[in-house]
Amino acid sequence: MERLWAPWRMEYIQEHLQDACIFCAKPAQGRDEENHILYRGEHAYLMLNLYPYNNGHLMIAPYRHLADLLELRPEESAAILYCTRIAVEALRHALHPDGFNIGLNLGRVAGAGISDHLHAHIVPRWSGDCNFMPVLANTKVIPELLDRTFGRLRESLVALNYLKGG
Repeated sequence: MERLWAPWRMEYIQEHLQDACIFCAKPAQGRDEENHILYRGEHAYLMLNLYPYNNGHLMIAPYRHLADLLELRPEESAAILYCTRIAVEALRHALHPDGFNIGLNLGRVAGAGISDHLHAHIVPRWSGDCNFMPVLANTKVIPELLDRTFGRLRESLVALNYLKGG
């Protein structure tokens, strides 16, 4: 039997065993850098995915706890789309991807790891980013530390005038 050493997964497992919703708890803590929250709008926010499919994988969530897309208020829908625009612009500026996968997984059967709080995914893509590792080893290689990606994206948000410097 082969074993893949992935000690970071324990944090993911423990986080999901807790009763608290991470999309509610993380912004409420006010520790944006520690929680990799890149941008806060009035109705939604943008954060790095701690368990990314690709380098720079971002998530957008409304502050209000809801699971159903149809429960969104018009201002929340607009905020999610605005955060998506900000995310794409910042990712293009900082990481120069060739394209993006952007979407929602509605319900556990659709692939939502956290199905009780609506959130969107923005996954930057590069030509050739699907190499042999996912195909042969079912393993994804993330080439940069999350803190470094966070710093680069924050610098881009400042340069693009979405955040104040400092």
